[in-house]
Amino acid sequence: MARARMIIVGFGNIGRGLAETLVKKEGALKARGLDLAVVAVCEVGGCVVDESGINLNTLLSGKAEWGGRKTLEAIENVEADIVVELTPGNIKTGEPGLTHIKTALESGKHVVTSNKSPLAVAYSRLTRLASRNGLQLRFEATVGGAIPVISTFRNELKVNSAMNIYGILNGTTNYILSKMSEEGVDLQAALKEAQDLGLAESNPEYDINGTDTAAKVVILANALMGMDVRLADIRIEGIKRVTPEAIELAKEYGYTIKLVGDVAAKEVGPMLVPIDHPLNVRGSLNAILIETDIAGKITMVGHGAGPRETSSALMADIIAIAECL
Repeated sequence: MARARMIIVGFGNIGRGLAETLVKKEGALKARGLDLAVVAVCEVGGCVVDESGINLNTLLSGKAEWGGRKTLEAIENVEADIVVELTPGNIKTGEPGLTHIKTALESGKHVVTSNKSPLAVAYSRLTRLASRNGLQLRFEATVGGAIPVISTFRNELKVNSAMNIYGILNGTTNYILSKMSEEGVDLQAALKEAQDLGLAESNPEYDINGTDTAAKVVILANALMGMDVRLADIRIEGIKRVTPEAIELAKEYGYTIKLVGDVAAKEVGPMLVPIDHPLNVRGSLNAILIETDIAGKITMVGHGAGPRETSSALMADIIAIAECL
């Protein structure tokens, strides 16, 4: 039985979703020959540490005792193989995740993350650090949620070169635009409903102004197309200027309006998408189209957000590392 010890940094919705998945899938993982033990969980106020393995049911019930140990101290000093970095990030600085990931790699620990900000700010620096230390930095969950776009391209399409990658990379804006199209409501009404359903944050600015999509474009550009791109290189326009009238006019000509991130063009903005196009997905779905030189066009559709869906991508990365230990 291979044992991998993990430190989870960030225990919000995504962290709890990962813990719930670890509990639910414990038997299946052990049948696969894997014992995944969480030895520390850290939040802003402190950490829960048990190097023999934390009882995740106790943690999820709220009965665990949070100590005063700081996150960076735990990352550096707790014996572990993998740091799972799940904190919210500042898209301009990459913090606090940038320091968490850097510290983990410098202390000899592999990293799995769902945090876009550090990679949007310092992709090359972090990947070089991981390579120099013989460690893995995996980030499937940063783009597309449950859609395995990065691993599919790297593992299943190895002979291919990506000519372009583009698509709907933000479920919140897709829900809003779908609602505007289907019900004729304005952006504010659709946004309010998305917030009521938990699909949009109380401050949805990064989603609405296109920044979240742009961060994902940066990651795809650097990871899958060999580019050296930063957020400042992306032309960004959000959906604030999209009106119900514009959507109705598009319909008359057989189109809908979607917020599309285009890697080759290095841009994000509202685009006219034909009604019968693979990118015309409804609700909070994401759709990613990869244009390759050998396999042609491949479209992947799935849920791009949510604790359970994100845990699927996180677990894939964790398992990939654990099976190599």
